[in-house]
Amino acid sequence: MANNERIEFAEVFKSRTKKFVVDNINFLKTLPKTEEAKSIGRQLLRSSSSVGANYRAVCRARSQAEFHSKLSIVVEEADESVFLDGSINRSENSCKG
Repeated sequence: MANNERIEFAEVFKSRTKKFVVDNINFLKTLPKTEEAKSIGRQLLRSSSSVGANYRAVCRARSQAEFHSKLSIVVEEADESVFLDGSINRSENSCKG
């Protein structure tokens, strides 16, 4: 991948991770005001915002080792976000039916 393609990819991904955070904030506003939803919601907000913040750190990595280390954090936080989102959705669906 050429250097300008890498830069473009990084900028697009920064934008997408920021959208991921904003989308989760908007989703959290729709949750019921129960203690369970608040607790899981706070955790989802932390993990999803960590995806964006840590990806920005990936872009500033000073070495390949640092790049891979920080990128692995992004992957872990994204996985946690998906897990929490799925848990919330399953919980909401079980309350409806």
